[in-house]
Amino acid sequence: MTLRIGAEEEFHVLDVESGRLVPRARAVLDRLHRPGFTTELQRSAVESNSAVHDTLDALFTDLARSRRLLDASASSLGLVTVAAGTVPLARLSPRDVTAGRRYRHMADAYRRVADEQLICSAQVHVDIPDRDTAVRAMCLVAPWLPPLLALSASSPFWLGEDTGYASWRTMLWQRWPTAGPPGCYPDAAAYDRALEELIGSGAISDAGMAYQDVRPSAHQHTLELRICDACPRVETVVLIAGLFRALVRDACERLERGDAGRCDGHHEWLRAASWRAARSGLEGALVDPVTRRPAPAHGVLRDMTARLRPALEASGDWESVHQLLTRALADGSAAHRLRQAAERDDLLASVDLLIAETRGAAGPRGGVRARPARAPRLSPVAGGAGS
Repeated sequence: MTLRIGAEEEFHVLDVESGRLVPRARAVLDRLHRPGFTTELQRSAVESNSAVHDTLDALFTDLARSRRLLDASASSLGLVTVAAGTVPLARLSPRDVTAGRRYRHMADAYRRVADEQLICSAQVHVDIPDRDTAVRAMCLVAPWLPPLLALSASSPFWLGEDTGYASWRTMLWQRWPTAGPPGCYPDAAAYDRALEELIGSGAISDAGMAYQDVRPSAHQHTLELRICDACPRVETVVLIAGLFRALVRDACERLERGDAGRCDGHHEWLRAASWRAARSGLEGALVDPVTRRPAPAHGVLRDMTARLRPALEASGDWESVHQLLTRALADGSAAHRLRQAAERDDLLASVDLLIAETRGAAGPRGGVRARPARAPRLSPVAGGAGS
């Protein structure tokens, strides 16, 4: 069974001189003239959509190429695109949304939540045999998604301040009415009835606003991962894609064997586990999906990968995932690296790191941009919860 994969990546658009977020996504897209790129709710973000691939190597090549195309288009305008959950330097511009009836409705209906949607994510799609299987598999993969969030965590800063979180994007995202862990449903019909009920309530306007951490795609025969921050390093997206594909394969095989077990219907711990991952990233404890007790993030991810080894080997992903995970754990989360850069220098240093990693470099390199006068120094938020 070959489960093909694809990814969607969202990017912030920054002014290359100041390092600040700017609402110029349309200008970047107008220079591309290529399919696979589109707008987002806020005018400061663009999205790229990969093709469908059989291998992680092919996915990597595709994503890296899209980043190069975006960078070339942005550079010609004095801009740069970066992948991260949030960017260090931004300011709120209420109602500054992309033109269109749907986005205008979202801005009108959700007000401050929509105004503060200055966030970007990475989403992974994995082939699924049918919609019933997709819906039933959600419940099986959901406990393992917070560790993937920890791997992706790249948003420690918000509006020029250190939030104390590894993924502040998660905290902003969870304010939408449907965000968070998925429910458990016996089949697609039950899931669709629940979705129709949500739309009928007026809380959301369409199926595209089902923002759960994982969901059956509304337009494709895939299961879609939605919990992750956008990742500065393309290798992190590929690592997450490999692990998610293994989770989906494992869930499908368990469903076929009839040993999927029964959900107890209590997902409170899952929301708490996502909070823990957003707070700590790779640098603290996660909630172990097996014991539901705190455990070091590195141990949780190594145990998860070992558990998934048969599924990883079946997809030909074991060696790649093992190597990528080893590097990810050694280097720490993007949030940790960004915070270190800001503490050594200032917030512009963390912007430099974002630019370099999005472009594929190991760290800041000369000539990324002309640095202006010093940006405001890092302004940490006092009184954060303990890790």
